[in-house]
Amino acid sequence: MIKNPMALLEKENKEAPNVRIMVKGKADTTQGAQRVLKAQPSNSSTGQKPAAQQPASRADMERRMKSWKLEDFDIGRPLGKGKFGNVYLAREKNSKFIVALKVLFKSQLMKAGVEHQLRREIEIQSHLRHPHILRLYGYFYDDTRVYLILEYAPRGELYKELQKQVRFDERRSATYIAQLADALKYCHSKKVIHRDIKPENLLLGLKGDLKIADFGWSVHAPSSRRATLCGTLDYLPPEMIEGKMHDEKVDLWSLGVLCYEFLVGKPPFEAEGHSETYRRISKVDLRFPPHVTSGARDLISKLLRHNPMLRLPLDSVLSHPWIKDNAATQAESTPAHPTHASHTKS
Repeated sequence: MIKNPMALLEKENKEAPNVRIMVKGKADTTQGAQRVLKAQPSNSSTGQKPAAQQPASRADMERRMKSWKLEDFDIGRPLGKGKFGNVYLAREKNSKFIVALKVLFKSQLMKAGVEHQLRREIEIQSHLRHPHILRLYGYFYDDTRVYLILEYAPRGELYKELQKQVRFDERRSATYIAQLADALKYCHSKKVIHRDIKPENLLLGLKGDLKIADFGWSVHAPSSRRATLCGTLDYLPPEMIEGKMHDEKVDLWSLGVLCYEFLVGKPPFEAEGHSETYRRISKVDLRFPPHVTSGARDLISKLLRHNPMLRLPLDSVLSHPWIKDNAATQAESTPAHPTHASHTKS
């Protein structure tokens, strides 16, 4: 069992061997993900090796390849429980590197018909490299389960922190929105649309920095236009609930909803029933409580536009006066309080 994971993480980020994860074969992340729920498992399943979370300025880490199995990890306490399995604190035995190991049951994934979401999550998240996106280091599988090797976020779920605090102050809200906008800007540059930005899908790193943690509803869409209804009702934009085509600008809407929820403690279009929520979203029935400042109102109002083309671009979000006046700089620690880490979800 792993004792005092916070101390271990701080120590091992400094001392862990310089090892870089590499997929076994150039196309393995995509093709392997497509095979993972259908192929007959062998004694040595394809995966990747966790890399130390070193700053970008460090020398490039030595490339290595390995096939993973459960015996390669010391398993610690549970971090969370989801619909399709559990997440555990784990430590790779050779490098002593701390990770979160998501264990998913194939039978439950197949019963729910969400194998494609897992494949998509692996394909997309394993290729993303950004300080505010949770790393997917690799995966392996056996007869009954699929294992995802994920970056460990010690401060746990942002959703639980928001529940505890009820709402965040302007500094904390602006800092999170700036970090998220930067991460989404990176995603969109890679033609990745997230489509399900909400507090439950965000984690907090060692210093309280925000991490996008769930890409189950995301899509790589070079054509840039999609028609699938997905995501969470309170965060869905008008074009999706109205059955219209959508593109990466759905994430701009979700960013506005999230900013409102940080400052107010609930989503802006929350209502008694689904039909009323649909109506409020479609009409952009936006109402601010008195404590929300004019700067925050301006930013949120410019993101929550019915016409996607009129929504404030991410570059303009990052340069908005309210963000500039309130967001902490990279040199400053993100305001956050220690919490027991929890990685729920699938």
